[in-house]
Amino acid sequence: MARANGDTAGRPGPTAFPSFDDLREPAFTQTLAPEREFWQQPDLNEGVPRGDIIVEAPSEPSGWQGTGPAIVTDDRPPAEATSGNRLLMVLLFFSGLAASLALWLFDTQAGAINDTATMMLAVGRITGLAGGYVLFIQLLMMSRVSWLEEWVGARDLLRWHRWLGTSLVVLVLAHIVFIVYGYALTAEAGVVDQAWTIITTLPEMISAAVATGLLVLISLISIRAARSKLPYELWHFIHLTAYLVLLLGYGHQVATGADLSGRFASIFWPGLSALVIAALVWGRLVEPLWLNVRHRFEVAEVVAEGTNTFSIYIDGKNLDKLPAQAGQFMRWRFLTANGWWQSHPFSLSAAPNSQWLRLTVAAVGGHTAKLAEMEPGTPIWAEGPFGTFTAQRRTRRRALLIAGGSGIAPIRALLEDMPPDTIVIYRASRPDELVFREELEDLAERRDAWVRYIVGSRNDPGPRRLFTANGLLGLVPDVNRRDVYLCGPPGLVDAAVQTLRELEVPDSQLHLDPFEF
Repeated sequence: MARANGDTAGRPGPTAFPSFDDLREPAFTQTLAPEREFWQQPDLNEGVPRGDIIVEAPSEPSGWQGTGPAIVTDDRPPAEATSGNRLLMVLLFFSGLAASLALWLFDTQAGAINDTATMMLAVGRITGLAGGYVLFIQLLMMSRVSWLEEWVGARDLLRWHRWLGTSLVVLVLAHIVFIVYGYALTAEAGVVDQAWTIITTLPEMISAAVATGLLVLISLISIRAARSKLPYELWHFIHLTAYLVLLLGYGHQVATGADLSGRFASIFWPGLSALVIAALVWGRLVEPLWLNVRHRFEVAEVVAEGTNTFSIYIDGKNLDKLPAQAGQFMRWRFLTANGWWQSHPFSLSAAPNSQWLRLTVAAVGGHTAKLAEMEPGTPIWAEGPFGTFTAQRRTRRRALLIAGGSGIAPIRALLEDMPPDTIVIYRASRPDELVFREELEDLAERRDAWVRYIVGSRNDPGPRRLFTANGLLGLVPDVNRRDVYLCGPPGLVDAAVQTLRELEVPDSQLHLDPFEF
């Protein structure tokens, strides 16, 4: 059931759940109590609006009109970092890579490489072994197993996934080129003729060729320009064919791999296969099945929030035991007649509580538009929660939250867990696109935080000034002493990251919300 914008502040009525204010009051009181002992300056910013639309004002010292909050020096030491053990994972990765390449070294006798043909074949085998190992690691990172994300973090997993994906394509193509060329030199035949002979005579080569074609296709659609033109459902379906690449390619490795036999190889490759398969089964089947049996999610109500934006309130069992935090996202499959086969990532737009969960969706396509028409009681299949875009990842005592478009959803939820003096910068093209304005300003009042709206087209003076060094410093003079959380369109995030690096904000203080993973 969709509700008009002016209907009870866009929140579930008494027939569904208690009001938003009733539910959050105890949590706020409990969270703020210890912070208040330090923050004993109640009149420091008296009379300053907690939420304000900011415009450029060159005559002002900061360059902005109405910036408001006084900057308070906080000399307390930074909070303990909780980032994953990246170094350990990197060492494990390269140790496994070295072990896989050692298979070739153990099987190669001294003097075996004595001409161009044997050199080409040797390089071909090395790139083939490396490519097979990287494929296993790629699938391990796609498993969504919870312990891996906790160790590494979603942002680093995404970066490694992209880098390894490119490396995998290069290694596989190099393997093909060097092997075919090496055999062609040995047989004194043409490269094309030799390639055809290999495909048609050696076992499992047709399946290997299909696997290579799928791998190249996946890499092409992963390019941002290509991905933006494809429907998310199609892109996601093609991306999942990576599992088929493993099945098709593994048969070729076993049948023709010269370095996959032997005492060490018979332990290493089956062991790696067992680890990856176990992670996939656990992350893709066991964890989601347990989550949904335990919580039995269903739609409680759909509420209009603004222009092409609506919130989905979700009911469930034992929500107090859901291991979710503000800022995280989950993959949601709404079991309607025309949408049961689609799974989409949506962030929680309010901190989890024992009564309901809330997602906020921008209707940008056919599937998301139909979600606004869902009836209460529609069953939901969920996976997650995912992401390390949480307050627990802070390394500094103060924070800056930057949102644009639908990125306000996790930022809104995060504000509930942030410390005093947090600043929120919310970018929108028009005032009517500002979602949760009342909630944001109410939260800011309760949390001793500040919300600054930058409204206008990208060519207006204010938005143009925002992501410049002087512009951002004018709004947040102590930006390099804050953790910065960014969520929004890629252009906004890229511009903000570039500016923050100009201002020498360390990467350890930058937190991005990657939905691609």
